[in-house]
This record gives sequence, structure tokens and C-alpha cells, in this order.
Amino acid sequence: MIYELCVSGGLVFIRRTVRKPTGLSVRETEWLLTARAMELWQRLLSGQAR
Repeated sequence: MIYELCVSGGLVFIRRTVRKPTGLSVRETEWLLTARAMELWQRLLSGQAR
């Protein structure tokens, strides 16, 4: 499982990519304001969110 923090023009989204036998599964959050996205990102990194 790979998480990416994607930033552009003051907006942020988080992408999760999972490799499966049938191929890649990619999910993304909606575009978020930077402060909200960074809170979610920190929760992901600390294991408090998935």
C-alpha cells in the first residue's frame, strides 16, 4: 500500500494505491484545504487513520 500527498494551488488530496493480483487499485480523497489535509496526513503517518 502506497500513500501520496498531492498538492496544487493551496489544495491537497491524498491518493492510496494498492497492488492486487488483478492490477492496481487507486483511491483518492476529495480536494481538501491544506490544514484539513495535513491533519489527515499526520493521522495516516501515525497509524490513527486508514
